[in-house]
Amino acid sequence: MKILSVQSAVAYGHVGNSAAVFPLQRIGVEVLPVYTVTFSNHTGYGAWRGPMIDPSDVREVIAGIEDRGVFGQIDAVLSGYQGGEGIGDVIIDAVTRVKAANPGAVYACDPVMGNAKSGCFVAPAIPVLLRERVVPVADIITPNQFELGFLTETEPDTLESTLASVDLARAMGPRTVLVTSVERPDREEGTIEMLAVDDEGAWIVQTPHLPMKANGSGDVTAALFTAHYVETGSAQTALERTASSVYDLLQATLDSGERELQLVEAQEFYAHPRMQFTARQVR
Repeated sequence: MKILSVQSAVAYGHVGNSAAVFPLQRIGVEVLPVYTVTFSNHTGYGAWRGPMIDPSDVREVIAGIEDRGVFGQIDAVLSGYQGGEGIGDVIIDAVTRVKAANPGAVYACDPVMGNAKSGCFVAPAIPVLLRERVVPVADIITPNQFELGFLTETEPDTLESTLASVDLARAMGPRTVLVTSVERPDREEGTIEMLAVDDEGAWIVQTPHLPMKANGSGDVTAALFTAHYVETGSAQTALERTASSVYDLLQATLDSGERELQLVEAQEFYAHPRMQFTARQVR
């Protein structure tokens, strides 16, 4: 499997491509990483150094890959945080070109906008760009519950309202939706859930909620789910594998006492998920 991943990169720590690439490689995926920024560290520290890469330069890198004649071998295009409006056009164009070369390829978009605790933390134009132009051309989207509400202009909280919001999102274009960080009022205390929906049905998986904030965990989640889904065609299997791997990655990070994801230390959890969580079909 080959995945073209257009995301940010940091030298220290793990977010964007610096979170997504290694876990994908560890499960046997050939990744073509294209960087949208090259920062010293993620912006959660409040201070960082390094350049945003001009969208025209990102386009040039992608064009150079196309020149090698490999677009026909790419199974998926993956994108995450979009720092500016221009990069959206570059990604949409890349998806169009990859699909022209390989009609079986899919586009997986992580529509990064914010979360329930922090609110929306991207430029005001980004949610509109995602809602109106990017999500409609995606095959898979991986929003958290807050982002799902933002995309669909709803307020999902219960399982029923979250499923209804997913249906609205799927009507926009993508056939497969993974909702991360599902927090419904009637869930068991100390738990958190993920919900995956496609044409075959809907599945939810519940894991213990770990008391931590881990930058980059959403990027790992989106990458692993995309790869497992493309490989197996099963939302349930992809959901169970992803939940298993990401939970163990987060537990290892929590146990370490470090702020950054223990991405390398947790590598066996991607290669050999323990499958300790079972997804329940809810539709």
